[in-house]
Amino acid sequence: MTMVGVIGGGAWGTALAQVAARAGSQAILWAREEEVVKAVNLAHQNPLFLPGVLIDAKVTATSDVADLASADVVLAVAPAQHLRGILSILASHARAGLPVVLCAKGIEATSLKLMTQVLAETIPLAAPAVLSGPSFAGEVARGLPTAVTLAAADIGLARAIAEIIATPSFRPYVATDMVGAEAGGAVKNVLAIACGIVEGRELGRSAHAALITRGFAELTRLAVALGGQAETVAGLCGLGDLVLTCSSPQSRNMAVGLALGRGETLQETLAGKLSVAEGVASAPAVTALATRLGVETPICDAVRAILAAEIEVTPAIDALLARPLKSEG
Repeated sequence: MTMVGVIGGGAWGTALAQVAARAGSQAILWAREEEVVKAVNLAHQNPLFLPGVLIDAKVTATSDVADLASADVVLAVAPAQHLRGILSILASHARAGLPVVLCAKGIEATSLKLMTQVLAETIPLAAPAVLSGPSFAGEVARGLPTAVTLAAADIGLARAIAEIIATPSFRPYVATDMVGAEAGGAVKNVLAIACGIVEGRELGRSAHAALITRGFAELTRLAVALGGQAETVAGLCGLGDLVLTCSSPQSRNMAVGLALGRGETLQETLAGKLSVAEGVASAPAVTALATRLGVETPICDAVRAILAAEIEVTPAIDALLARPLKSEG
């Protein structure tokens, strides 16, 4: 039986462990929280992050990262800002060629690096891949139909991993453009906050559609500047993920924007939240990286400024609408 290791006992990590088990593998889930480890092993549940879902008996949990070293493939699902530390621990146990699938969506704030670059620095002999696409953890865990992008420089590796995790309701499409897959996932979280603000201010469906479209233009420009392909982000890992995360308050990032649009402060919005809204940490990283690459990202810039309390929501919206008229592109 194939062994799939999963780093991260949050909602998405638990859902992917469930997917691996449904696909016929044994899944071992690493969680930082001891209550998650106990709940998964004793009750086949994760009430802290994924309540109401019965977890497959082929999923076991551990608090020791070393237990994942013998896995045939590792899915790295820890939040982007914490991934380096966890991969550094795994590094001393990982064998050469271990496939590591990066499932976190973000840019490292301190270094402005993508998760593939973080992996290359921490476990240089790993075989990297990226999984990204429109997927809510609760829906995936319950077996609702989902399609994602699975990218690896070696298309054979991508296909092999896809075979391990594919189920009748979870369909990975393989690709070789890891940069495009990563960039789409990172930028869409920031744009989801912007869409939430639009919804919170009740600015209408027209504004919502315009923001998604112009936000996608920013996402594409940055992905291409990083070396990704426009065709990649026009698929599930870019446009697909953007549409989903900008269209439902199930999205943690959109929920943050909704609260900000309704007048809450960022501190009030995040108070008591267990799950991470990656867009909050990624916004300054995305805009700093865009500036370094000479890419215009006015919507992401506005989100960063709002999150940093440098500007109020209304003047930020007014400034975007007052930008010089130009052609689309």
